[in-house]
Amino acid sequence: MLQIEDTLVSLELIERFFFCDPAHCKGACCVEGDAGAPLEKQEFDVLRKILPVLWDDLSPKAQEVISRQGVGYIDREGEIVTSIVDGQDCVFTCYDSDGICKCAIEKAYREKRIDFFKPISCHLYPVRVKQYPMFQAVNYHQWKICIAAEKCGAQQRIPIYRFLQEPLIRKFGQKWYDTLDFCAQEYLKQNRRKE
Repeated sequence: MLQIEDTLVSLELIERFFFCDPAHCKGACCVEGDAGAPLEKQEFDVLRKILPVLWDDLSPKAQEVISRQGVGYIDREGEIVTSIVDGQDCVFTCYDSDGICKCAIEKAYREKRIDFFKPISCHLYPVRVKQYPMFQAVNYHQWKICIAAEKCGAQQRIPIYRFLQEPLIRKFGQKWYDTLDFCAQEYLKQNRRKE
């Protein structure tokens, strides 16, 4: 673990490789799992506000779920998460002509219809951030659906923290990321000397 400010960062972010390969996984991270994507309180409020702009991009089933229970709910761990359809798809999923699951929020953002990119937990995936009373834990969430992304990252030699540079800066700031990058390079140098 590395400590940067009030965060404890898993060394897996430095040691492991990752590069999303949606053509292979078809965007399974927006579909698989037993709960929706974690939401910060202000993100929940934003999603409720922008919902009318996204509405026509959502499936009829997603619209039905949202009409019944809203854009999110409290999961069994007491966290706010996006609502899901049939115990799988996030309500904000949409599919392209190749059957790849995409994010309706990100789609609307890229089309300049809204100014919110998507929830930070989605942007950061496969990294998960867990808040504790005295610190935040920043960990890699290893999952079988991302094996293709691990292989692709290994072929390109892209560490997780480099692949996720933009969302890590969005979450923690440029200074935090620069510190992580410096520590990562020093850590890798030290390990090379030991080999």
